[in-house]
Amino acid sequence: MLIWSPILPAVDSTAPAILELGLLLLLAALAGKAARALGLPAVIGYLAVGLLVSPFTPGYVANREQLSILADVGVVLLLFEVGIEINPLRLAREARRLLVLSPLQVLITWVLSTAGCLALGLAPAGAALIGLSIAMSSSVVVVNITRSRRRTTDQRTDEVLLGWSVLQDLVGVSAALILVVVIGVGGRSGLAAVAGVIAFVALAAAAAFLVPWLLARLRTEHDLFLLVSVASGLLVAGVGSRFFGTPLALAAFVAGLAITESPVAAEARQRLLPFRDLFAVMFFVALGAVIDPAQLPRALPWLFAFLAMVVLGKVLVVWIMARLARLGARPLQLAIGLGQVGEFSYVLGAIALGAGFRSPPRRSWCGWPIGPIASNSRGFHNSA
Repeated sequence: MLIWSPILPAVDSTAPAILELGLLLLLAALAGKAARALGLPAVIGYLAVGLLVSPFTPGYVANREQLSILADVGVVLLLFEVGIEINPLRLAREARRLLVLSPLQVLITWVLSTAGCLALGLAPAGAALIGLSIAMSSSVVVVNITRSRRRTTDQRTDEVLLGWSVLQDLVGVSAALILVVVIGVGGRSGLAAVAGVIAFVALAAAAAFLVPWLLARLRTEHDLFLLVSVASGLLVAGVGSRFFGTPLALAAFVAGLAITESPVAAEARQRLLPFRDLFAVMFFVALGAVIDPAQLPRALPWLFAFLAMVVLGKVLVVWIMARLARLGARPLQLAIGLGQVGEFSYVLGAIALGAGFRSPPRRSWCGWPIGPIASNSRGFHNSA
């Protein structure tokens, strides 16, 4: 008893945090189910739970620090898994026309959206980051669309959707790394920023050899295989952010890309999925917790402007390109499927805010992607 008594108070002190985590996960599950019953993606329910426990609504307020840590782990695992799922060599073999179309769409949408942001009064660097965030679509949303039992897409449309969104990720992360160097995010600029990116790429290259080698030797030891899989993503992302100034989410994505060609990549991704889903829920709950409903009326012009940029700069552009290129996919479904923003969009928007660029009201800009995501989900099942 004497041995355990000093530990018991510490255990008791963590009980509120454990209780809160369990409550949030249960609420997220119920809200996600309700959202799906309405034909909306579960992420809308997760955001609603965050709003419910935020300091901007009456009632219970969740621990912001705990939410922030869980959200960071969630976005790192989410983008690490997305990076593993991408196979650039396979795309180069199977989707050659997309190698031109997807980067071209990102460029056109980026230019149009950046011009729109400049017209709304954003600083050039902030406009470039927000414009790039609008040009990107969520690979996670696209994967969910192609796996939905209610989908009306054919196999070819599913293939083009996946290939297009994956190439968007590759182009977007490359552009984001360049922007990070140019604008000097994290207090680094010029040669220091370039050196940081080069050093991080070298770290990722080393991980591309070391991690698969280690995982191959642990393949029969499932617990150790899982531990190393999770640890590799967290370590590469953490080191990249802490020592080389690379944003955490971008570093996690590159870490996933580093091992995507290894024979153990598919197994590592499969083992990560339950943990990714669990922590990614907390990311969206934390995102909902920073939305201030009181500021939404003041932000409506921004929200409508961003929605217009998504519709005109992305949906319309993708639809025109798909019709002209004759990809064999259904142009309208392809355009609607990509007509949303996702995990990279939040990350790039957060970089813009963190760098201090003039932007929409801080506590309302997080809510602007809800419209495109919700309308995308409802419209997709009815489009032909």
